Amino acid sequence: MFKFILFIVILILLAVVFLYTVRIVPQASAYVIERLGTYSTTWHTGLHLLLPFLDRISNKVSLKEIVKDFDPQPVITKDNVTMMIDTVVYFQITDPKLYTYGVDRPISAIENLTATTLRNIIGDLELDETLTSRDIINTKMRAILDEATDPWGVKVSRVEVKNIIPPRDIQDSMEKQMRAERERREKILQAEGEKRAAILTAEGEKEAMILRANAKKEAMIAEAEGQAQAMERIFQAQATGINLINQAEPGKAFLTIKGYEALEKVADGKSTKLIIPSQLQDITGTLAALNEVLKENK
Repeated sequence: MFKFILFIVILILLAVVFLYTVRIVPQASAYVIERLGTYSTTWHTGLHLLLPFLDRISNKVSLKEIVKDFDPQPVITKDNVTMMIDTVVYFQITDPKLYTYGVDRPISAIENLTATTLRNIIGDLELDETLTSRDIINTKMRAILDEATDPWGVKVSRVEVKNIIPPRDIQDSMEKQMRAERERREKILQAEGEKRAAILTAEGEKEAMILRANAKKEAMIAEAEGQAQAMERIFQAQATGINLINQAEPGKAFLTIKGYEALEKVADGKSTKLIIPSQLQDITGTLAALNEVLKENK
């Protein structure tokens, strides 16, 4: 019975030693190993054996990118305005040994270094520059922090200014300024709109007047052309009639008849012109014909 109990105890001790000795390092992690209190090696992903009573794991380090959102820090600008600014730092541990032995409480050290760097940068900027120069602040802080954390085995990949909170009175002044600026822009836009509308109205009236004038001109031209064409056709008809009469070689009897027709028009009382034959020798005959016409009218 004693031997059985001893055997069980030995098995338990061997199991404990085995569990203590065999270690598996997970992905994206590293273990810093000390032997007799002195740095021995760094374990990376895989299976490792730890010597009992000689080796110990000094630190378990994550090799993933770490994001730290630090609390707002009070800073003073160049024009003596106190504001609160909080930052977000993205960093990655590149050397587990330096991260373990390079600095005590490395996260706290990075936070303090971020706060002092931010104060130095903001101290060289005025309030307006601070509010509009986030990219410049981020770039300067990343460069300074990356260089300062190299001895700690830390690589700072990115720094972002999360919030810039000026004093309440400054916020009120900024809001009033923005409201005044928006009102000014609104009035300018309204004035420009009215100006544009007036210009468009004037241009429309001008174009309408031009169109009406062109239409009137074209109508008058068309009317004049129509009258000219009508007169031309009348004259052409008269010329054609005269040519036909000339070609027919009218005799004295035809001319006498035409003379009678003219006298009839004179005798009706409406005509204001008196036609006198050009041949004096026919005056007598013409007067006789006129006498007959007057008798018929009476």
